[in-house]
Amino acid sequence: MTEPIPLGSPTFGDEELEAVRAVLASGWVAGQGPANRSLEDAWCRLTGSPHSIAVANCTAGLHLALVSLGVGPGDEVIVADYTYPATGHSVAYTGATPVFCDVDPRTWCIDPARAESLIGPRTVGIIAVDVAGQCADLLVLRDLARRKGVFLIEDAACSAGATHHGRPAGHPDLADIAAFSLHARKGITSGEGGVVTTADDAHAARIRATSCFGVESALTRTGSDELPIPSFTALGYNYKLSDIAAAIAEVQLSKLDQLLAVRRHAAARYDEAFAGDELVVTPLVAEGNEHTYQSYILTLDPSVDRGAVAMRLRRQDIGANIGTYASHVQPVYGETNACPVSADIFRRHLAIPMSANLTDPQIDRVVDAVREAVVAERRTPTRGTT
Repeated sequence: MTEPIPLGSPTFGDEELEAVRAVLASGWVAGQGPANRSLEDAWCRLTGSPHSIAVANCTAGLHLALVSLGVGPGDEVIVADYTYPATGHSVAYTGATPVFCDVDPRTWCIDPARAESLIGPRTVGIIAVDVAGQCADLLVLRDLARRKGVFLIEDAACSAGATHHGRPAGHPDLADIAAFSLHARKGITSGEGGVVTTADDAHAARIRATSCFGVESALTRTGSDELPIPSFTALGYNYKLSDIAAAIAEVQLSKLDQLLAVRRHAAARYDEAFAGDELVVTPLVAEGNEHTYQSYILTLDPSVDRGAVAMRLRRQDIGANIGTYASHVQPVYGETNACPVSADIFRRHLAIPMSANLTDPQIDRVVDAVREAVVAERRTPTRGTT
């Protein structure tokens, strides 16, 4: 019986267990405690951002960013279409309207020219998504945002450790605010969690307070000479990250370089193995980018039945799935802009196993299985068609 090769899997060791034990022993296991502060300091060093705020998840981080920017009913925010719907949802949570923008067919990230064409009188900002761990064209988008007087948010859910023209994802030069994910399928994980980065002091203060019901954390009130009674002056949310999760995340962050090295090695092996294959196209890394390979996604030839390939792989205990979603076709958003590039790759993308646990023999097995599956599931053209 062959060993299963999951689509993705976290890489944990004794260090994470020890970090959890230390938090449990400390007695501070809730959010915004000492472990949160330590993780935030480490994230500032990773991104070069003066402010990092740990939050419950990346979606919460995006929502908090939009709230801090004053987004609300009547506003429109341009959103990269090829993304998990959490990005569009975060805009909808504020009462604003997500306006979906088509993507570059090579990188799958938001097309800056198309984004510019969508800017209208109600547009207040743009959310660019770093797809599968590759930064969007952020410097171009930053210049566009400044020229048009709108904000730019980087949805960096998949890109901890990525770089764009020498700047790390989340750097203040790239966007006004960035939001990262610590979900189980990301390059580093605490199961669930997120981090928001910004260079703006006011945004940082609002996001931190709004993530904790609108008040300062209990930790900031410890040691007071008088009984501190916070006053709730603004609506906030319970978007805090527990100190247990924060401690795990900081250990994961300390391993980021070695985890990325394994993922990049696996991606290079896949790239080499599938080079020149007429039925699959490997992901392109844009000039100036360093990819994290949160996911490794193949683009299948239109003649190949993607669903049948995925199920054939799964029957061999090899993880396979779609890439991500074309948001504009999701019923929750109603009638939206057409995004033909995003719709096309949504139908043709196939994610195959990628993690820092992959071995070379496992990679070889995946490659052989994919090659066999795409040939077997290639549709025969109907007579009389071209």
